[in-house]
Amino acid sequence: MTFKKFIYSLDLNLRKLILYLSIFSVVSLFIVSLVMSYYIEKHELLHNALSVNAEYAAKIANSSGSHFKMMQKELAYSAEILGKNFNNQKYMQNEVDRLKYQSNYFNSVTISDKNGKFLSFAPLKLNFQKNKVIRSLGFKLSLEKQAPVISPPYYGTSKNLLIFISHPIFDEKHHYLGFIGATIYLKHDNILNKMLSSHYGYRHNYMYVVDQNKYILFHPDMNKIGQLSNINIQSLVGKNRGEIRLNDENGNEWLAGFARIPTTGWMVISQQPASELLKETSETVYEMLVGMLLFYILIFFVIWKISYLISSPLSLLANMASHLHKPDIEASIERVNPWFVEVRQFKSALLISSQHFKDTISKLKFYMHTDPLTHLYNRRGMGLSVAHFIETNIPFAIISIDIDYFKKINDTFGHDQGDVILKEIANHIRSNFRDEDICCRSGGEEFVVLAARLKLENAVNLAERLRQKIESTSMPLVGEVTISIGISHWPTTSQNIKTVFKRADECLYNAKADGRNCTRF
Repeated sequence: MTFKKFIYSLDLNLRKLILYLSIFSVVSLFIVSLVMSYYIEKHELLHNALSVNAEYAAKIANSSGSHFKMMQKELAYSAEILGKNFNNQKYMQNEVDRLKYQSNYFNSVTISDKNGKFLSFAPLKLNFQKNKVIRSLGFKLSLEKQAPVISPPYYGTSKNLLIFISHPIFDEKHHYLGFIGATIYLKHDNILNKMLSSHYGYRHNYMYVVDQNKYILFHPDMNKIGQLSNINIQSLVGKNRGEIRLNDENGNEWLAGFARIPTTGWMVISQQPASELLKETSETVYEMLVGMLLFYILIFFVIWKISYLISSPLSLLANMASHLHKPDIEASIERVNPWFVEVRQFKSALLISSQHFKDTISKLKFYMHTDPLTHLYNRRGMGLSVAHFIETNIPFAIISIDIDYFKKINDTFGHDQGDVILKEIANHIRSNFRDEDICCRSGGEEFVVLAARLKLENAVNLAERLRQKIESTSMPLVGEVTISIGISHWPTTSQNIKTVFKRADECLYNAKADGRNCTRF
């Protein structure tokens, strides 16, 4: 109802309708274009950002893997030559100095015997005590595995958070002698910093590295090194590379690509905030908005001018189309001067329709709402009356009438005589009730009377009077005919009209069950 009131309040004519439709079409197209552009641009930017981060992470992971292979090869080479010179203290010191200062891969280099004792180290400023047994995690793993080791992060003897890379030393008979190990201090300048701190800096992108246990080994924020990584990163177990959208502890969304370093199993993550990309999307769409707005304003102006040219004659004819029942409408239509084909066709159709409307409207009303046999209202007419009573809040009784044993009358005397009985009963119903009461044939031998503004007890009296009248009247050829009646009342019985009709039917059924020729309510 509210929508209808709004439509009516616009007081639309054809000219306004064309104008409003033009506005609606232009605005709708503008909004849809804008929304689609935003979401397409957003999707493309996010997709591209995820792909770029994944590719960059893979590139850095491969590059880092190559560096770690080089580190392991250097340690392996040193381990091989130390196996031949393990008792030469000067040679060992020269070798750890070479590893420490030649490549600058390591923060410190140490040699240990098979019992975990320091034999040599560099730089000497560490001031470690030689021949002392070391119980650090890196030493423990190297001695236990007697194989190449890359440790998880831990705090070493130097009180630095570090990772330990080692290679076992065997003599020529493959007897285990000890190992050569090197450290990378995670919170100092190191090879990871040099490999990973350079980034392309687009939209606040940065990288960090986590080990197999998901502890952070490298991060631009030094305070995060050694901590557990984001819960989403921890879920990437078993994956070597890919893309992921994740949220940080503050709920901010990040677009990340990840790749595993083959030689160490560590994960390189390259990520950037989604908010920066969405900001870029908004800026792009805003630029589009300005251009599209000017374009659609131009389109609207053209449509408005065209609609004005075609609306005048169409508006006149459209107004006349709703007044075809008026006697002088043909003269008004003739006065319209059409200037294009559609208006001429519309004008001719209205003239024909006007005449045809007048010829058929009276017949249509009669046949639509009237039962052709009894000339009482049919179900359609009854429905319109019920709707009118309810809409205008007029109380009314529903008197449901059924001819007793009507099938037997049809079977005994034929359907023609049955039609005669139906007409006789209809005449009695019409004469028994008031002019304002709606008398209907609802189907077959069933009739319904809608008694407006009548209390239930008064409706019962009228119905009983009808029943007695028909009972005492001898019908042509058939003789005595009786009726059964069921009565309900709106809104006394119920506010729901379906329930009221159902109650009337139930009362009629009770009258039949009680032996017929009676009234129940």
